[in-house]
Amino acid sequence: MRRSYAARLAAAFTGVGIAAAALTAILVNVSFGTRFTSYLEDQQRARQEQLLAGLADSYRRSGGWDPTDLRSLQSLALMDGTLRLVDLEGDTVWDASTGVGAEMAAMHREMMGSGPLGSEQRLPVRVDGRVVGTAIVRLPKAGLLPQDVSFRSSVNRLLLFGGILAGLVALVLGIALARRATAPARDLTRTARALAAGERSERVVVQGPDEFGDMARAFNSMADTIEEEDRLRRAFAADVAHELRTPLAILRTQIEGIQDGVVEPTSPAVASLLEETLRLSRLVEDLETLASADAAGFSLVRQPVDLRPLLEEVARELTGPSEAAGVALRLDLTDVRVTADPTRIRQIVTNLLSNALKFTPPGGEVALTLRTAGHRAAIRVSDTGPGIPADELDRVFDRFFRGRGVRAGGSGIGLTVARELARAHGGEIEVASDPGRGASFTVSLPIASSGERAPFTTPSYPPASVGAGRRR
Repeated sequence: MRRSYAARLAAAFTGVGIAAAALTAILVNVSFGTRFTSYLEDQQRARQEQLLAGLADSYRRSGGWDPTDLRSLQSLALMDGTLRLVDLEGDTVWDASTGVGAEMAAMHREMMGSGPLGSEQRLPVRVDGRVVGTAIVRLPKAGLLPQDVSFRSSVNRLLLFGGILAGLVALVLGIALARRATAPARDLTRTARALAAGERSERVVVQGPDEFGDMARAFNSMADTIEEEDRLRRAFAADVAHELRTPLAILRTQIEGIQDGVVEPTSPAVASLLEETLRLSRLVEDLETLASADAAGFSLVRQPVDLRPLLEEVARELTGPSEAAGVALRLDLTDVRVTADPTRIRQIVTNLLSNALKFTPPGGEVALTLRTAGHRAAIRVSDTGPGIPADELDRVFDRFFRGRGVRAGGSGIGLTVARELARAHGGEIEVASDPGRGASFTVSLPIASSGERAPFTTPSYPPASVGAGRRR
């Protein structure tokens, strides 16, 4: 049978309350019994001392033992038991029960609450430090009297009633506290189920700075991420559909025109078909790369790579698009060798350069620079485009993210692919932007053949000039 955490917590509170009440009752009972017995003994001892003091006073008043004067002490003497007074020679001077009788004495003791008598005790009577006689007394046997037992029983009943009342109070408070303590967990469960059902706007109410509050904030942060990823995924699906729809429509139109004889299969027509096919291929390759990153399945063929000729080759391949866009492509490269997969490095640089050319207006410039920084190679791609808004810098590498304004467009996965490939090589990509003046992306790769990750430091670049380096 499933028991909720609130029920277990309430049971725990109740158990602790009952245990505390029971322990308190036991301690009070034991302590009370000990102190009550001690109190009775102290009372009896005080009456004995009072009796001995009375006998000494009678001796002083009479100048000796006078039975007539001693009768004033008869009630006190018979309160706890019996008393027989003997002088120094051992002769009986006075018996407190004389003239009362054994039955009357017993009745008197019963009325006074005394029990059966025990053995005799001999108590010396002193006057001014001198023993003048001996009081032979018989006191009740050890143990509680019926009235004492009755009193203790009433106290125990009161403690039992208090314990039961404390247990009920602990149960009520335990249920209330358990429900209050588990309220954040119930709210979290409800919100999690709502999120699972597709209600992405549901959030947990943060109620305090405690552990539940931290958990609620973490959960809400996760929910925000899920909601944002859903939004980006939907936008990405629409973008991919748009990206696929355009080349597919062109391909279909061209092929149908050729099939119907409306369009001649000339070289320009075939080139247009090839361009759209390549566009689809690049999109599919990017998607495959992201899928590999998600599955931690990047297959890298590492080998020594001279970056300078590789980057020059990538720049040559993009000469046509840069000239068509009216954008100058400038190179400033040094000789650097790394251990990497040349195909993947080419893919990183191609993505960054294509992105820069895409967002650089005609008459602008894209610069590709290669430097070393410590034990790392630094490849920087910078442009003179509109730049990236400051609030988007932290998200430009998020998959499916497409910035607003002039940098919007495309599938939103090219930079994500570039970063995942750089990280697979033990590197990283950093972005910097001056809105209105351009942006730059710096790829850091380890030079050591072992692929050891060295600390990343942004290298110092000389001021860019259009005539510097090789112009493409």
